[in-house]
Amino acid sequence: MQHRVRDLLVRQRTQAINALRSHLAELGIIAAQGYDGLKTLLSIIADGSDSRLPANARSSLSALVAQIACCQTELGAIEKGLLAQHRKNEDSKRLETIPGIGVIGASAIAATVPDASIFKTGRDFAAWIGIVSREDSTGGKQRLGPISKQGDRYLRRLLVVGALSVLRQARAHPEKYPWLTQLLARKPPKVAAVALANKMARIAWAVLTKKENYRAHPIVAAPALTSAACG
Repeated sequence: MQHRVRDLLVRQRTQAINALRSHLAELGIIAAQGYDGLKTLLSIIADGSDSRLPANARSSLSALVAQIACCQTELGAIEKGLLAQHRKNEDSKRLETIPGIGVIGASAIAATVPDASIFKTGRDFAAWIGIVSREDSTGGKQRLGPISKQGDRYLRRLLVVGALSVLRQARAHPEKYPWLTQLLARKPPKVAAVALANKMARIAWAVLTKKENYRAHPIVAAPALTSAACG
């Protein structure tokens, strides 16, 4: 429940920020993407002497600023609680040892899947999350399509976001991630992220069922995903 509420608050904060940027853009006030750009816009709204923003507009946008601040405060409280629970949960701490799975991802998986042994294989677990390719096979020919997206959307998104962070590290240090470097040379970044997220899900299943921390080892092959995997 804490994770679902956190997810809702993140979406509400994003909606409020997007609305804030859109309204200011109508007045020709634009800032860079990211937190620094948002700080610039917030300072403009807070500065009553800034003539670029009419008084009525400033009053309206102040409601969005208050909503963003409220969401941020609530998110901080929830994430503090999640961190405390994570530190008390052995499965969650084991999951955090997997590259790309942080405290939020680890605690979400541990809370959602208290008994990973109900899945026979790591692929079954990945399929339950909805991060394996659909099979459209006929006439003895195997065709792999886009991922099914029929499982847990929240866990799937956390795994893909975590995979994207690992891909950024792979670009910066290709010598440490030979498999990912080769994959990125052949496939678009989104497809590579889905392939890595698929592998992360399988590793998570192994960590949960064997009750062991993740131990890195050379990867020689990638999970089979087509170029349409992100469709």
